[in-house]
Amino acid sequence: MSGATARRTTPGTTTDAPLARDLPWVEELQGRTVVVKFGGNAMVDPSLHRTFAQDVVELWHAGLRPVVVHGGGPQISALLDRLGLEVRFEAGLRVTTPETMDVVRMVLTGRVQRDLVGAINAHGPFAVGLSGEDAHTMTAVRRPAWVDGRPVDIGLVGDVVAVEAGTIGALLEQGRIPVVSPVARGEDGQVYNVNADLAASALASALGADRLVVMTDVEGLYADWPHSTRVIDRLTAGELDALLPGLASGMLPKMEGCLRAVRTGVARAQVIDGRVPHALLRGVFAEDGPGTTVVPDEKSGPEGAADKEDGA
Repeated sequence: MSGATARRTTPGTTTDAPLARDLPWVEELQGRTVVVKFGGNAMVDPSLHRTFAQDVVELWHAGLRPVVVHGGGPQISALLDRLGLEVRFEAGLRVTTPETMDVVRMVLTGRVQRDLVGAINAHGPFAVGLSGEDAHTMTAVRRPAWVDGRPVDIGLVGDVVAVEAGTIGALLEQGRIPVVSPVARGEDGQVYNVNADLAASALASALGADRLVVMTDVEGLYADWPHSTRVIDRLTAGELDALLPGLASGMLPKMEGCLRAVRTGVARAQVIDGRVPHALLRGVFAEDGPGTTVVPDEKSGPEGAADKEDGA
C-alpha cells in the first residue's frame, strides 16, 4: 500500500468536542450531504446514543444535510435469543430466515428507529423516520455471502440495486433529518434485510453525498490485525480493493461500502470508532480525522481519466 498510512491509537480517548458551527472551515461544507451509518455499542450505550443525537443536530445547525442510516444488530440478536431463534453470521452478514426477517423488520422500524428519531427530536422537530421500503426508496435483490471463494445461501439478505432518492431529497430540502432503516423490498415483492453499511453506501451514492461516515466498534481498519493495533488512517480505492479479500468478516461490509461509495462519486468515506463521545463531529470536521479514510483513486491524463488500478 504505497499511499496508505497508519498510526497507533488508544481506544476511548477524547476531549470535549467544539461546536461544529464555530469551526473556521465549516462554510466549505455548508449545504453538503453527509450520510452517517450509526451502529455498534453506541446504539445500546445511553450516553453515546445521546451524544450521537447531539452531534447529528450540530451538523444540521452548521449547515450540513445529515442523513442517518442505522443498524440494530445487538437488539436483533437479543430478541432472537429470547425467542429461541438461531443467531448466525456468514462473511459478516446475518443469516436471515423468514422468521428472522420478521424480527429484523420489527426491531429496526418499530423500536431502534423510533428511539433514534426521539433522541434527535429531543433537540427540535428535525428527524423523520422511514425505511427502504417506503416510497420504494431502496430496491434489493437476494445476495449470497462468499466464504472461501464460494457462495453461501444466507436467506433473505438483500443487496441494493436501485435507489429512489426523491423522498429523502424532499425531506432534506424541507430541513429535516431522514433516519433510514435498512430494510428493502425486491421487485419480486420479497422484503430483504440489507446490511446497514451497504445501505448507507448506496444512499450516499444516490444522494450525491460529499461524505459517508461509518460508525462502528473499532478504531478503524487495522494494518495487521491481530498482530498490531496500528490503524490505517488513509488509503485509496485501489489500495482498499487489493486488501478487501483478506479482511476479517466483521470489517468486510464496512470497507466494501466505503469502496462502493468513493467509486460512485462520494468524495470521502470514513470508518470511525463510535465508542468515543462526539466521534461524528471529529470525523466530519477534524483536519486530521480519526479512523480510516478512503478516497477515490487519483486521476491521470488530460481529461482526468482514472488510473489503471481503478479498472478504467
